[in-house]
Amino acid sequence: MNINTFLELSGTIAFAVSGTNTASEKRMDIFGCLVIAFVSAVGGGSLRDLLLGIQPVSWIQDNNTIIAVSIGCLLAYFFKKRITKLRKTLFLFDTIGISLFTVIGINKALLVGVNPAVALMMGISSAVFGGVLRDVLCNEIPLIFKQEVYATACLAGGLLYLFLRQLGISEPFDLIATSAFIFCIRILAVKYKWTLHF
Repeated sequence: MNINTFLELSGTIAFAVSGTNTASEKRMDIFGCLVIAFVSAVGGGSLRDLLLGIQPVSWIQDNNTIIAVSIGCLLAYFFKKRITKLRKTLFLFDTIGISLFTVIGINKALLVGVNPAVALMMGISSAVFGGVLRDVLCNEIPLIFKQEVYATACLAGGLLYLFLRQLGISEPFDLIATSAFIFCIRILAVKYKWTLHF
C-alpha cells in the first residue's frame, strides 16, 4: 500500500466516524448512520472525480473504500460511549478528514493534468463537500457556510502543498507536512476561536 492510498483510506475512515457521530446525535439507526457515513466519506471525492472527468468515480473501482467506510461507521456506532469521551470528537475526526483529503484531491487533480489553480479547487472540494452533504442531510448549517476557519485551512494547506512540489520536495514528506499543517491550523482556529469576519 503506497502513501497516497494509506492517507486516502485514513481520511475515509475519519470522515465515516465524523458522519456517524453526526447521524447518531440525530438519533438515526445503524442504517441511517451508515448512509451518512458513506456520504461524508465519498461525497467530496465523487464531486472531484466527476468534475475532472474521471469515470467511474474512484470508490466504485475500489472495494477498500467501502470497507473503510464500514469500519469507521461500525467503530463509531458500537464504541460511541468511548469515542464521545474525547472532547469535540466530531471536530477532531472531521479535521483529520479535511487535512488528508485536501492533499489527496490536489494530487489526483495534478495527475490528470489540470493546472495548479484548478487542482487547488479540486483539493478543497474533496475536503469539504462530503461534510456539506452530511450537514445538509442532518439538517445542520454546513461548517463551510459559517464564519469558521475551515475551508480557509484547506486553502492555506493546498498552497503550501503546491509550493513544496514547486521546490521539488518529494513524497511522502510533502503530503504528510501539508496534512499536518492543515490539521494544526484548524486545531488552533478552534482553540483560539479564530473566525472570518467581513
